[in-house]
Amino acid sequence: MTDSNSGSYTGPDRVFSGVQPSGSLHLGNYLGALKKFARLQNEKDCVFCIVDLHAITVPQDPAKLADQTREIAAAYFAAGVDPSKAIVYAQSSVRAHTELAWYFNCVARTGWLNRMTQFKDKAGKNAERASVGLYTYPVLQAADILAFKATHVPVGEDQKQHLELSRDIAGKFNHDFNAPNFFPLPEPLIKGPGAKVMSLRDGTKKMSKSDPSDASRINLTDTPDQIAKKVRKAKTDTGAVPATASEMEGRPDIANLIGIYSALSERSEADIMNEHGGGQFGPFKNALADVAVETLRPVTESMNRYLAAPDEIDAILNKAGDAAAEIADPIVADVRRIIGFRGA
Repeated sequence: MTDSNSGSYTGPDRVFSGVQPSGSLHLGNYLGALKKFARLQNEKDCVFCIVDLHAITVPQDPAKLADQTREIAAAYFAAGVDPSKAIVYAQSSVRAHTELAWYFNCVARTGWLNRMTQFKDKAGKNAERASVGLYTYPVLQAADILAFKATHVPVGEDQKQHLELSRDIAGKFNHDFNAPNFFPLPEPLIKGPGAKVMSLRDGTKKMSKSDPSDASRINLTDTPDQIAKKVRKAKTDTGAVPATASEMEGRPDIANLIGIYSALSERSEADIMNEHGGGQFGPFKNALADVAVETLRPVTESMNRYLAAPDEIDAILNKAGDAAAEIADPIVADVRRIIGFRGA
């Protein structure tokens, strides 16, 4: 059980996480999220969402959005997430998200949102022209989590602040409406090794589907030849492969490749450096390319099979949407009652 407020929250442990349907998923998404989701489904009650409502905080092509949603679902399933063990659904199919987000808009304080650094990063100099949705994105994220009374959320560094906001909103709702421990205060799940995969072109920047250079990332739909080529052309420095952790310090590009090798092969970085340390980058990259190709091959093949059967994906998502609503709808009904709406 998870502590909340006075420490007496007694609901079930539940994991919630979501992925946006914008751009192709890449190796960083696989190692940092999808692979770990497949493990979590055997440990906890898991709800995994394709957050298409979040996607429209910036312009989207309506003709492509549904297919992009299916692509994320295919990636979940190809990575080993089993629809019979975990709920995988499209956010827009469960109305509890948007309803609870409005209630939380009335609980959250503007000062809290003004401190959200991700909005500042995304809006940049055009903050006055950004959508209100982009500004209130973290409130919807809190609604996503708390609509299921999720107790644990896998988060990266860029989402820790949003999870803190979710905790603040949960605590303030519980306090303002005299409903102690109604909502849990969700805890972060530390993702561990492989959680942060950096660009193949710049080891100081996170691998991103928005990077204009396709060579900066390995997409889950890349062919074996494309994967091998990207690995062999990945940026390194002028030294040899480090043999120890101290030799790797201050060398972000090779550190990134060793981290990727470690996560894909499920071997320690020390083991990899013991094998390749002191050697040239060519043989090291060839070995990494082989591991990447063989590890990702079944994922890509499975993903392509799903993408060739969109009706099958839709059937899974529709069934899961109903299952998600069965959890969230009674929680939101309780929220309406607690707030005091007539007939609630």
